[in-house]
Amino acid sequence: MRKTRKMTIIKFEEKSDFEYKGNRKAKKFIVYVLSIIVIAIGLYSVLYKYKDMNQSENSLTKEKTGFLLGTVVQIKLLEPQPEDFFNEAFSLIQSIENKMSINIENSEVSKINKNAGKSYVKVSPETYFVIEKGKYYSSLSNGFFDISIGPLVKLWGIGSKDANVPRQSEIDKVLRKIDYNHILLNESDRSVKLAEEGMVIDLGGIAKGYAADVIADYLKSKNINNAIIDLGGNVLALGGKSQNDKWNIGIQNPFQERNKHIGILNVKDKTIVTSGVYERYFIETGKRYHHILDPFTGYPVKNSLMSVTIVADKSIDADGLSTTVFALGTEKGMELIEKLDGIDAILVDKDKNVYVTKSLKESFKITNDEFKEKDI
Repeated sequence: MRKTRKMTIIKFEEKSDFEYKGNRKAKKFIVYVLSIIVIAIGLYSVLYKYKDMNQSENSLTKEKTGFLLGTVVQIKLLEPQPEDFFNEAFSLIQSIENKMSINIENSEVSKINKNAGKSYVKVSPETYFVIEKGKYYSSLSNGFFDISIGPLVKLWGIGSKDANVPRQSEIDKVLRKIDYNHILLNESDRSVKLAEEGMVIDLGGIAKGYAADVIADYLKSKNINNAIIDLGGNVLALGGKSQNDKWNIGIQNPFQERNKHIGILNVKDKTIVTSGVYERYFIETGKRYHHILDPFTGYPVKNSLMSVTIVADKSIDADGLSTTVFALGTEKGMELIEKLDGIDAILVDKDKNVYVTKSLKESFKITNDEFKEKDI
């Protein structure tokens, strides 16, 4: 019995020791869990604050990109701005497209075209201004740039899936509908009429420039005086990179894809607009057809030029002149530019010769050895 009692006591003592150790481990486990919870709460608090801070930072941005006026639009600033700021800027461009696009059925320009040969159509001051400017550059170029070229543009369809080389009979028919002199303007009520049925105004060669100018004015109204506005190659360099530094703008290599440059232009408060054969084209039976159409022959402009870059104070002027100079060719185009105050140009031909107006020579530098500056 003594052995039994001794064994019982031993069993009892072993059990108590186990319970003690178990309680100690349990306490440690509880402390460990509580510590994890405290750390988790602290970490959550830190992360939450960081998230709020990050959200606040992300509500400000330096640039925004979108697709409007048939091209990629990008606005870049030196200092970040709220998202609403960019939304308002892009809304201004959307408003211009809604008024002036021939691809929007109820746009003001579409209404003018639908009423061709019938009646005047009253339009907004913005649309009237752009059409008036378009007529001015049509006249300045003696019709080589003509905003009534719409029927020919639709016939070729360059830039769309329906692009094709029209029959000569089709070209001859639409050429009779192209004449900027038959765009009638009534300044008293800002109304526009196309004199003949079948005429079509197309502002695609000038509306992007106007939109860039509108955005520049908007930015300045918000006390933002340093920015880059890019509408598919129509670049407006507002101010400079700083008060003392100018913007460095690459001039597109017309023999390569976008963002390949022939040189760098150093500018401040200038707009740079380039027209070239590399922008929109299609190939049929091994022949390449670009989108800059000659309103006299009905075919893509045929000369030695590959691209024309215009540098000016206003983007609407540079837009209209880039197409004009391209159509006129190297000699006549440069002759026209030299007569215009505050307008400069960089021309590139098929032999990789580069022609630069006198006042740009110090601010433009060729960086691609394949190209050589040449005087006319």
